[in-house]
Amino acid sequence: MSRQRLAIGTFGEIGHLPAAGGRVVARARYRGWDGKTRLVQATGPTRKAAERALKAKLSERSLFQPSSSKLTADSPFPELVAYWLEDLDLEGRLSKRTRQLYESNMHRLVLPAFESLTLREIGVARCDNFLKQLAKQSYNRAKQARVALRLALGLAVRHEVLARNPMDHVSRLHRPASTPSALTPAEVNAVRAAIAYWEAGRSSSGPKPDGQLGAIVEVMLGTSARIGEVLAIRRRDIDITGAPPSIRIAGTIISNRGEPTVRQDHPKTAKSRRTVALPSFTAEAVRRRLAKLEDPSLDALLFCSREGKPLTTNHVRLQLRRVMDLAGITGVTPHMFRRTVATAINAQAGVDLAAELLGHTDPKITIAHYIRRNEMVNPATAEMLERAFAKDA
Repeated sequence: MSRQRLAIGTFGEIGHLPAAGGRVVARARYRGWDGKTRLVQATGPTRKAAERALKAKLSERSLFQPSSSKLTADSPFPELVAYWLEDLDLEGRLSKRTRQLYESNMHRLVLPAFESLTLREIGVARCDNFLKQLAKQSYNRAKQARVALRLALGLAVRHEVLARNPMDHVSRLHRPASTPSALTPAEVNAVRAAIAYWEAGRSSSGPKPDGQLGAIVEVMLGTSARIGEVLAIRRRDIDITGAPPSIRIAGTIISNRGEPTVRQDHPKTAKSRRTVALPSFTAEAVRRRLAKLEDPSLDALLFCSREGKPLTTNHVRLQLRRVMDLAGITGVTPHMFRRTVATAINAQAGVDLAAELLGHTDPKITIAHYIRRNEMVNPATAEMLERAFAKDA
């Protein structure tokens, strides 16, 4: 009568053999996920210890099915990273910028803490502690590391190298309480004055003005557009003779590492493609800028280098920061103008219109990240309390 076949993932009767130094070898036949039966053994100082070591070894084996990759639970973490990056390229769904960001975050934030570990050694507690320690330094860095680590370990689970993703059970990261910063009308005018002073050549230091920064700021203030979207505006996107004049936000500037800066033919999201009516101060700035453009083509960029090539967003950020430093104004960034616009529209017309202007699909995003809270309580409360508690004459 033939021996009964073992079920996949199970082992047969345990046998024992003597080993050197009085130790004992425990061994048993084990049928793996590929259907093949193999002899597995473990050594211990006693029969019981050897059996425990064997059962532990067998239980770990039963957790992992073989995959088409060369990875195993005992592979070093850097091998998974390389495999994960190759898989991202194979899928081809990510933009170059996002792909570069994932790779940078993995190498800069995650690998230093996990490069000496095998996949089997990366558990919930280790991941949880890693993120908490990183969050003490920076919430944003911890958030970026969490995304990269979850995606890489998730690939190991999908390809049956690991049984579970330890990142599914780590503690939630808690964002530090913060209030969106926005400029007041007086601060906006102070920024304008500082830029005008610099562009008039009155400052003896700082970057050489190219006459575009002031107009860029006016367009950001008049459209709520992101800096990359402003730099992507072409002549064809502008209707300066309409009533009212308008600009179509239909692209953004992309600067991938090691590649020339280019205009991308769509903005950040689908809803970010929008046409915005212009206030008079923005329309006037655009008219002056159009008059200076040497390229008559419809695809000529409103803001560009002397050679007609796209400006980088970092170029504008650097110019703005240096000019503001000269004026003694701190904390002004291109994105602050977007929050300033959202705060002003919310105060006059409500959050829904502010979200529509910014191109947000959910007003909650606008409230949480773009609108500075008005600390002034409705003054009608003073009249109500006067009626309720006024002193008798």
